[in-house]
Amino acid sequence: MAALDFLPLAVAVVTVSDTRDLQTDTSGALLLELLAAAGHRIAERQLIQDDLLAIRQLFARLRDDPRVQVVIATGGTGVTARDVTPEALEPLVSKPILGFGELFRSLSYAEIGASTIQSRATAALCDKTLFFVLPGSRGAVRLALEQIILPQLDRRTKPCNFAELLPRF
Repeated sequence: MAALDFLPLAVAVVTVSDTRDLQTDTSGALLLELLAAAGHRIAERQLIQDDLLAIRQLFARLRDDPRVQVVIATGGTGVTARDVTPEALEPLVSKPILGFGELFRSLSYAEIGASTIQSRATAALCDKTLFFVLPGSRGAVRLALEQIILPQLDRRTKPCNFAELLPRF
Protein backbone atom coordinates (compact mmCIF):
# COMPACT_ATOMS: atom_id res chain seq x y z
CA MET A 1 0.00 0.00 0.00
CA ALA A 2 1.39 3.41 -1.00
CA ALA A 3 2.07 5.99 1.68
CA LEU A 4 -0.40 8.85 1.83
CA ASP A 5 0.75 12.34 0.97
CA PHE A 6 0.19 15.21 3.39
CA LEU A 7 -3.08 17.02 2.68
CA PRO A 8 -3.18 20.67 3.82
CA LEU A 9 -6.41 21.72 5.50
CA ALA A 10 -8.01 25.17 5.58
CA VAL A 11 -7.94 26.48 9.15
CA ALA A 12 -9.50 29.61 10.66
CA VAL A 13 -7.70 31.01 13.71
CA VAL A 14 -9.71 32.98 16.29
CA THR A 15 -8.35 34.78 19.34
CA VAL A 16 -10.90 35.67 22.01
CA SER A 17 -9.62 38.49 24.21
CA ASP A 18 -10.59 41.84 25.70
CA THR A 19 -6.95 42.86 26.15
CA ARG A 20 -5.02 41.74 23.05
CA ASP A 21 -4.64 43.17 19.58
CA LEU A 22 -2.87 41.67 16.56
CA GLN A 23 0.50 42.97 17.81
CA THR A 24 0.14 41.52 21.32
CA ASP A 25 -1.68 38.30 20.38
CA THR A 26 1.23 35.93 20.91
CA SER A 27 -0.99 32.84 21.23
CA GLY A 28 -2.72 33.53 17.92
CA ALA A 29 0.67 34.19 16.33
CA LEU A 30 1.92 30.84 17.64
CA LEU A 31 -1.12 29.10 16.16
CA LEU A 32 -0.39 30.67 12.77
CA GLU A 33 3.28 29.72 12.99
CA LEU A 34 2.68 26.08 13.96
CA LEU A 35 -0.11 25.56 11.43
CA ALA A 36 1.97 27.05 8.60
CA ALA A 37 5.03 25.02 9.59
CA ALA A 38 2.89 21.88 9.44
CA GLY A 39 1.73 22.83 5.93
CA HIS A 40 -1.86 23.91 6.57
CA ARG A 41 -3.53 26.93 4.95
CA ILE A 42 -4.85 29.81 7.03
CA ALA A 43 -8.35 30.52 5.71
CA GLU A 44 -8.98 33.41 8.08
CA ARG A 45 -7.69 35.08 11.24
CA GLN A 46 -9.96 36.92 13.65
CA LEU A 47 -9.51 38.65 16.98
CA ILE A 48 -12.76 39.14 18.88
CA GLN A 49 -13.70 40.41 22.34
CA ASP A 50 -15.15 38.18 25.05
CA ASP A 51 -18.77 38.68 24.01
CA LEU A 52 -20.87 35.53 23.92
CA LEU A 53 -23.21 36.51 21.09
CA ALA A 54 -20.46 38.01 18.92
CA ILE A 55 -18.31 34.88 19.35
CA ARG A 56 -21.29 32.64 18.54
CA GLN A 57 -22.07 34.65 15.39
CA LEU A 58 -18.45 34.41 14.26
CA PHE A 59 -18.34 30.66 14.96
CA ALA A 60 -21.62 30.15 13.04
CA ARG A 61 -20.25 32.12 10.06
CA LEU A 62 -17.03 30.10 10.06
CA ARG A 63 -18.98 26.85 10.39
CA ASP A 64 -21.01 27.77 7.31
CA ASP A 65 -18.03 29.00 5.25
CA PRO A 66 -17.16 26.33 2.66
CA ARG A 67 -13.54 27.59 2.64
CA VAL A 68 -13.07 26.59 6.32
CA GLN A 69 -12.57 22.97 7.43
CA VAL A 70 -11.19 23.57 10.92
CA VAL A 71 -11.52 26.41 13.44
CA ILE A 72 -9.03 26.79 16.26
CA ALA A 73 -9.88 29.39 18.89
CA THR A 74 -7.68 30.50 21.76
CA GLY A 75 -8.91 32.31 24.85
CA GLY A 76 -12.02 32.50 26.96
CA THR A 77 -11.92 28.96 28.35
CA GLY A 78 -11.32 29.76 32.01
CA VAL A 79 -13.87 30.12 34.79
CA THR A 80 -14.23 33.89 35.16
CA ALA A 81 -17.39 35.75 34.19
CA ARG A 82 -15.81 36.95 30.90
CA ASP A 83 -14.75 33.41 29.84
CA VAL A 84 -17.61 32.44 27.51
CA THR A 85 -16.02 30.74 24.51
CA PRO A 86 -17.28 27.21 25.32
CA GLU A 87 -20.79 28.61 25.91
CA ALA A 88 -20.65 30.45 22.58
CA LEU A 89 -19.83 27.20 20.79
CA GLU A 90 -22.26 24.94 22.65
CA PRO A 91 -25.49 25.56 20.66
CA LEU A 92 -23.63 24.99 17.37
CA VAL A 93 -22.31 21.54 18.33
CA SER A 94 -23.46 18.55 16.32
CA LYS A 95 -21.15 16.09 18.08
CA PRO A 96 -18.92 16.89 21.05
CA ILE A 97 -15.41 15.44 20.98
CA LEU A 98 -15.08 14.77 24.69
CA GLY A 99 -11.74 13.00 24.44
CA PHE A 100 -10.01 16.21 23.38
CA GLY A 101 -10.65 18.07 26.64
CA GLU A 102 -9.88 14.98 28.69
CA LEU A 103 -6.58 14.37 26.89
CA PHE A 104 -5.63 18.06 26.93
CA ARG A 105 -6.12 18.34 30.70
CA SER A 106 -4.25 15.07 31.28
CA LEU A 107 -1.24 16.28 29.29
CA SER A 108 -1.51 19.77 30.79
CA TYR A 109 -1.40 18.34 34.31
CA ALA A 110 2.21 17.27 33.71
CA GLU A 111 3.10 20.91 32.99
CA ILE A 112 0.94 23.00 35.34
CA GLY A 113 -0.38 20.55 37.91
CA ALA A 114 -3.83 20.90 39.42
CA SER A 115 -4.30 24.35 37.83
CA THR A 116 -5.36 22.46 34.69
CA ILE A 117 -8.75 21.90 36.35
CA GLN A 118 -9.59 25.54 35.52
CA SER A 119 -9.36 24.87 31.77
CA ARG A 120 -12.52 24.21 29.83
CA ALA A 121 -10.70 23.39 26.59
CA THR A 122 -13.01 21.53 24.27
CA ALA A 123 -13.52 20.29 20.74
CA ALA A 124 -16.57 19.52 18.66
CA LEU A 125 -17.90 18.81 15.24
CA CYS A 126 -20.31 21.57 14.17
CA ASP A 127 -22.03 20.29 11.04
CA LYS A 128 -19.00 19.56 8.81
CA THR A 129 -16.47 21.84 10.54
CA LEU A 130 -14.10 20.80 13.33
CA PHE A 131 -13.74 23.26 16.22
CA PHE A 132 -11.01 23.29 18.86
CA VAL A 133 -11.30 25.78 21.74
CA LEU A 134 -8.04 26.30 23.64
CA PRO A 135 -6.88 28.37 26.61
CA GLY A 136 -5.24 31.69 25.81
CA SER A 137 -1.72 30.88 26.99
CA ARG A 138 1.12 30.11 24.58
CA GLY A 139 1.97 27.01 26.59
CA ALA A 140 -1.55 25.64 26.22
CA VAL A 141 -1.59 26.41 22.49
CA ARG A 142 1.76 24.70 21.94
CA LEU A 143 0.75 21.64 23.98
CA ALA A 144 -2.60 21.24 22.23
CA LEU A 145 -1.23 21.72 18.73
CA GLU A 146 1.95 19.69 19.00
CA GLN A 147 0.59 16.76 20.98
CA ILE A 148 -3.04 16.49 19.84
CA ILE A 149 -4.33 18.72 17.06
CA LEU A 150 -1.56 18.65 14.45
CA PRO A 151 -1.25 14.85 14.54
CA GLN A 152 -5.04 14.58 14.18
CA LEU A 153 -5.06 17.01 11.23
CA ASP A 154 -2.50 14.88 9.38
CA ARG A 155 -3.98 11.99 7.42
CA ARG A 156 -0.68 10.10 7.76
CA THR A 157 -1.30 9.67 11.52
CA LYS A 158 -2.29 6.07 12.21
CA PRO A 159 -4.38 4.26 13.25
CA CYS A 160 -6.85 7.13 12.68
CA ASN A 161 -7.13 10.89 12.35
CA PHE A 162 -9.66 13.64 11.72
CA ALA A 163 -8.12 14.64 8.36
CA GLU A 164 -9.20 11.45 6.62
CA LEU A 165 -12.66 11.65 8.23
CA LEU A 166 -13.42 15.20 7.05
CA PRO A 167 -14.94 14.09 3.73
CA ARG A 168 -17.31 11.81 5.64
CA PHE A 169 -18.66 14.45 8.04
